[in-house]
Amino acid sequence: MREGSLDAPVRHPIRWNDPDFYDWEKINDELERVFDICHGCRRCFNLCDSFPLLFDLIDDSPSGELDSVDRSEYKKVVDACTLCDMCFMVSCPYVPPHEFDLDFPHLMLRYRAAERHHGHKLGMEGELTKTDRNGKLAAIAPWLANWASERSNGLTRPLLERVAKVDRQADLPKYHGKPFIKQARNPETVNSAAPAAGRKAVLYATCFVNYNNPDIGVATRRVMAHNGVETEVVYPRCCGMPQFEQGEVEKVAEAAREIAGELIGWIERGYDVVALTPSCALMMKFEWPLLLPEDETIKRVSQATFDVTEYVVDIANKEGLAEGLQPLDGGVALHIACHARAQNMGNKAREMMKLVPEAEIKQLPRCSGHGGSWGVLKGNFETALKVGKPVARDTYKAGHKYVASECPLAGTHILQGLERIDADTAAEDKKPVPNRAHHPIELFARAYGLID
Repeated sequence: MREGSLDAPVRHPIRWNDPDFYDWEKINDELERVFDICHGCRRCFNLCDSFPLLFDLIDDSPSGELDSVDRSEYKKVVDACTLCDMCFMVSCPYVPPHEFDLDFPHLMLRYRAAERHHGHKLGMEGELTKTDRNGKLAAIAPWLANWASERSNGLTRPLLERVAKVDRQADLPKYHGKPFIKQARNPETVNSAAPAAGRKAVLYATCFVNYNNPDIGVATRRVMAHNGVETEVVYPRCCGMPQFEQGEVEKVAEAAREIAGELIGWIERGYDVVALTPSCALMMKFEWPLLLPEDETIKRVSQATFDVTEYVVDIANKEGLAEGLQPLDGGVALHIACHARAQNMGNKAREMMKLVPEAEIKQLPRCSGHGGSWGVLKGNFETALKVGKPVARDTYKAGHKYVASECPLAGTHILQGLERIDADTAAEDKKPVPNRAHHPIELFARAYGLID
């Protein structure tokens, strides 16, 4: 067989119900097989920190080969993986259907799932993944939650660092007092309407939009209404991505069944499903069907799901967009989220923003380094900034008014990288640093004049 493959990547179902999936001897044998192939290739040296760690372990070993690396060291490589999927979707020439059959992220997932299966509990940092519980509690007194999470809070952030291992320098998402699912009941979230385009979409709010930034949801509804799309909003629970990253596959499967069970009724009534953040769209389109390959409801939800930028571009290509887009009052440094790229749908955020007249776009295709809850932890935060430095550097050089990312956590992380760069820049060379990052749909709504 030829070196590498020109065929489209395919993924095998995640056999989490098979006892062999959790067998440590079989897992370590597979890690050894995959790591040895990665050692011989090294194409992913500049992605996440897993690969530099792996290559350093090998290069510093007595033989300079994997055979003299103790298997106990493999966990360091596993723990550094953020499940961004860029090695699988972008870099690796040996993914299925190649005979080498490499799926590095899902092997890291299997290792973590085995840890959970064999009773290796998450510490207090695992509480970060309970997004629904945290969001509901914070909504009771958002001012208190936001005060406690503020980087400048010298009382609570050192405590959070000691108890939950959250780096005191890492920016944390702010909470909103009125979740998006409640705001959606207010007709003011939809303030414009055009002749019906014949489309109906149910917006899956996502935990981040629901609890942390409802403005993304409001902007989406207004853009949809302006383009004649009838929308409803649902949010049964988190899609499971935070638990997926930690290997809690059984919990993710439970969430998938519950959410799909609610969405299928909308699909049967002719609604498309639109996810408001790319990590959730990735889970719904690809990871859920791999976890539950025999579930027909999951399959139908997967086939009916769009990422929000993908959906707007689809409207533009098929029905044409409603009139009214005006140039923005500045350029946009546009980060392409890893979980958007992993959906294998093309660069839809850039396509959407290019629909804005006279759009000045600086594309940022590399990883922001954040990696979900991984990037805020003590010991990871500085590595996350290092991985994301090329994106922050390119953003700073562009000097545009707006920073945007489909991934809200990535956008905030890029701003922290900009702070570091700005602090190290001579006064005469400094450039303005935006004080917030936007989701592209917010800027699109602004170009329509639908939000301020």
